Amino acid sequence: MTAESCREWRGDLAAAAGGAVAAIVGNCWPVFLRFRGGKGVATGLGAFLALIPWAVGPAAVLWIAVTAVSRYVSMASVVACLSVPVGALLLGYPRHSVIAAAVAALIIVWRHRQNIARLASGTERRLGERTPLA
Repeated sequence: MTAESCREWRGDLAAAAGGAVAAIVGNCWPVFLRFRGGKGVATGLGAFLALIPWAVGPAAVLWIAVTAVSRYVSMASVVACLSVPVGALLLGYPRHSVIAAAVAALIIVWRHRQNIARLASGTERRLGERTPLA
């Protein structure tokens, strides 16, 4: 691979990193649903699995472990998304990929702020727990 082709490939990776963040933003605040969307976790998983797979793999295992032990999906999602930029940095992925993963993690944590408050107050529902009848 020549130096020129590496520069071209790196430019495409920077655009892909921006596209990953844009996809998460679009999932969280979709225009056609009056800006009421998801929390970006599954979209982030797909986007970053393509972009930085070796950083996402351990995060997915971490998500499974935290969910299995605590049965709190929201806690597992927050912990896993925060581990992706750390893993990307430690594994030597390009700076723009690490920054995109960090921005995505901030968005996902922000979208989970109500879940975090419920976790802190002890009122967050666990996986498999039924909603109490009113």
